[in-house]
Amino acid sequence: MIQTTTLPNGLRIITEAMPGFASATVGIWVQAGGRHEAAAENGIAHFLEHMAFKGTKTRSALQIAEEIEDVGGYINAYTSREMTAYYARVLGADVRLALDVISDIVLNPIFDPREIEVERHVILQEIGQALDTPDDIIFDWLQEAAYPDQAMGRTILGPAERVAQFGRADLAGFVARHYGPDQMILAAAGAVDHEAIVKQAEAIFGALAPVGMPVLQPARWAGAERRELKDLEQVHFALAFEGPAYRDADLYTAQVYATAMGGGMSSRLFQKIREERGLCYSIFAQAGAYDDTGMITIYAGTSAEEIEALCGLTVDELKRAADDMTEAEIARARAQMKAGMLMGLESASSRAERMARNLAVYGRVPGLDEVSERIDAVSREAVRAYAERLAASPALAMALYGPAQAAPSLGAIRERLVA
Repeated sequence: MIQTTTLPNGLRIITEAMPGFASATVGIWVQAGGRHEAAAENGIAHFLEHMAFKGTKTRSALQIAEEIEDVGGYINAYTSREMTAYYARVLGADVRLALDVISDIVLNPIFDPREIEVERHVILQEIGQALDTPDDIIFDWLQEAAYPDQAMGRTILGPAERVAQFGRADLAGFVARHYGPDQMILAAAGAVDHEAIVKQAEAIFGALAPVGMPVLQPARWAGAERRELKDLEQVHFALAFEGPAYRDADLYTAQVYATAMGGGMSSRLFQKIREERGLCYSIFAQAGAYDDTGMITIYAGTSAEEIEALCGLTVDELKRAADDMTEAEIARARAQMKAGMLMGLESASSRAERMARNLAVYGRVPGLDEVSERIDAVSREAVRAYAERLAASPALAMALYGPAQAAPSLGAIRERLVA
């Protein structure tokens, strides 16, 4: 059963007790991520996530790790464009300890200058590793091409030259603006007791003053091309359309469409481009959503000799979907989405994250039956109509990395799509 409590200062607490579970996941989801940064701060939310584990007023970095691992637990964090999460997975008997440690690293980081320098080098290595991973960095470049010169288009890691300059005052300033109790969600699932967690949270967070929710810079889809030529084994190709935001009526239609187009081995793009033509090893499509925008993304990796044919066939399949997407394809996509949702919720960690994200977006957690009904309500006609609108849209973004000299331009892809 899911239970929610909101403290007077705005901290939202949501839990789901899962009978039969011996473990639990406890975490704090902060509604501050990459798109909350000013241009000069790009990368600081991620830097802050790293620094949270480097010591508090009462615990050293080693003690943070030891206290969780001494009881067999696991602690981690991640930064996305709209949230930063800090969480731990422990046995039910250690939930109180986990919440104490997680809240400590979120509320009381000391930002030791020596540790800042150590972690700066770690993050610069992470940036270098991303640049050496073509099927990773291509999506950052695609994001930048879709949303140029704005927070939504900047990378989460940030550029090396920015990361090299962040200091203690920068980190503390970001925390002061974005880490108020009204910007946080405490989520826990598994072997948890709601009332016990609320009582502990009141003691830890109750005296904190709200700071007000941040105002996001609205996302403006522009669409552009980024082509980075490099002598690699493959050309990495990513194409995107603007998709629906979380609260848009077309959200589930777009997700069913993307799943049918490239969500598995039976999908159109996989069958036509990989299985029938052998033009690539990997190809997929996905639909991602944000607060006020979204992105339908197609990715493939292929040889320099095949990139032109792959791009052409991809565009042809996008156009064809508006005319002959079958009921069987739609039914399969709906089944994949529902099964994926249910299978993904077989862990306490997945449930805690789902609750936190839904509470942040919708102010509530839609029931699984409700979500399944909305997926089932997506008809073949709706998907075909959506595919037709996408094919008629001139607003595309594209990123290419590798020996991409023979790849068509974004303009040429647009022309073929609307022809």
